[in-house]
Amino acid sequence: MKVGFISLGCSKNLIDTEMGIGILKNHDFEIVNNPEEAEMIIVNTCGFIASAKEEAINTILEMAEYKEKNCKYLIAMGCLVKRYKEDLKKSIPEVDLWISIEEYGEFWNKISTLVNKTVETNDYMSYRNRVITTGKKMAYLKIAEGCDNFCTYCAIPYIRGRFESRKIEDIIDEAEKLANSGIEELILIAQDTTKYGIDLYGELKLPELLKKICKIDKIKWVRFLYAYPESITDELINVVRKEDKICKYFDIPIQHFSDEILRRMNRKTTGKDIESIIGKIRREIPDSIIRTSLIVGFPGETEEDFEILRNAVERIKFDRLGCFTYSKEDGTPAAKFENQIHPKTKEKRRNIIMKLQNKISMEKMKARVGETHDVLICDISDDGLFYIGRSYMDSPDTDGVIYVSGVQEDILNKFVKCKIVGFEDYDLFAEMLKQKM
Repeated sequence: MKVGFISLGCSKNLIDTEMGIGILKNHDFEIVNNPEEAEMIIVNTCGFIASAKEEAINTILEMAEYKEKNCKYLIAMGCLVKRYKEDLKKSIPEVDLWISIEEYGEFWNKISTLVNKTVETNDYMSYRNRVITTGKKMAYLKIAEGCDNFCTYCAIPYIRGRFESRKIEDIIDEAEKLANSGIEELILIAQDTTKYGIDLYGELKLPELLKKICKIDKIKWVRFLYAYPESITDELINVVRKEDKICKYFDIPIQHFSDEILRRMNRKTTGKDIESIIGKIRREIPDSIIRTSLIVGFPGETEEDFEILRNAVERIKFDRLGCFTYSKEDGTPAAKFENQIHPKTKEKRRNIIMKLQNKISMEKMKARVGETHDVLICDISDDGLFYIGRSYMDSPDTDGVIYVSGVQEDILNKFVKCKIVGFEDYDLFAEMLKQKM
């Protein structure tokens, strides 16, 4: 049977999709990219915020249209299913099977029953059976599941459960397997990577894990995302500084700078704490890239609170920044807070932050012209004029890219040295140099 997967939401969700693909390939299903060819379509949904839920429902409905053609079975899985399974069953009868997150252990048995294969097995979604969908050289590596932070605006703990680290030896085993398959960049992810190990070992183990991964010969780049500021220790900063394979890139979701808003969000740091941590990173690792995400329009956010945030963005000058308007989510404490902010005010504040960040970004990119960087080439532009790559400064899907011109050979999926010669919006332009890594 031909099956097509659509994976929505974050990279953590993508890994679940990759494990699902692995199980079906093991049972001789053929994976296809065109929904018109698929006899079975599986949508892995996101249910994090309102816009993600809307996208998930629209995607399911769009895929349901193919049931009048070649598609025999439509399946939905993931976070949205976890949150609203019974309601979804009633409102979208075109879906033949709903698989919630806690049912992933029964993923294959549920599908085999649906397609009238009567033999049940012990197959389950496993990191060992993943089919990497992010190219030949880069893969995500999930080091923990769930979250214990219980930020008042966030539904993740209610969807994914409590924070649960994987064992170091299991992670290293998967990392080595990925390296042996040709992967050269590993991106460590969890809802809060810096908390890794605290539940299993009673202490923060991310520094130790990073050092062990760096010992894998075939791995060239290692980066980690979602590093909460309160757990960025001196030990972690030192490991990033000393290990050549670790990209000098810190993704620190701070959300705000007003102490009052941070308190109401149930965040564990103050604005002063955050600025101190960023200052320490930049002193210890001068070429480090600092990325963050912000939320504007949180309930009770005053003009004064917003000005504290805007001034901090202008003062700190983040290398990368994403800004989101607060989304009122069912079941979260903040959904019941008074003084909800008007949507127009939220959008206005977001636009102010992004306009400021665009100016900062342009200044920083202009300063990069003339620099030389190692670039991983990941793609070719649609017009065929450029190779498209990333440096240590760029995380996939969230940051800009580097367009490389003047290449006389095939460099796809290779690391090459490039000189930055220009910029536009959030992207850089470069020329490849003769010498390679």
